[in-house]
Amino acid sequence: MPIPLHTASTAIFLRGLTTLSTLLQKAEAHAAAEGLAPEALIQARLAPDMRDLAAQVQMASDAAKAGAGRLADVERPSFPDTETSFAELQARIQKTIDYVQGIDPAATEGGAERAITLTVGGRDYHFTGAAYLTQFALPNFFFHVTTAYDILRAQGLKIGKLDFLGPF
Repeated sequence: MPIPLHTASTAIFLRGLTTLSTLLQKAEAHAAAEGLAPEALIQARLAPDMRDLAAQVQMASDAAKAGAGRLADVERPSFPDTETSFAELQARIQKTIDYVQGIDPAATEGGAERAITLTVGGRDYHFTGAAYLTQFALPNFFFHVTTAYDILRAQGLKIGKLDFLGPF
């Protein structure tokens, strides 16, 4: 039996966003316990040419909104990328969760065969909804969630694989 598209998309986006929120809570606690300025973690990056933690959270948010919204063919909200504190990053995650949860599962289910065209770097990519989810939306989302995890791990947070996977 095929997995419902709603389960394969919305539920996964929500789980990843919740995990990201928990990681940020641990990061904030770590900064307080170690006497670090929160900005040191929020502005941390893995390499000089990579975006910082705040941007990874923003892009994970954008990926979840875009993925869920395109599949359901509904308007996607635009959030300015202005977050500079843990509280602001948590608020963005919550707004994203609220948006994703508000999408009608029936609209998502109708998106499996919907034609989706995505323009990246001036090039158009054409997908069915199911292919878009598996070949672009989920990999893109998890790239940013994983990069956020990796930044925090590199900054000394005592987190491991189960912190990334979250509760079962």
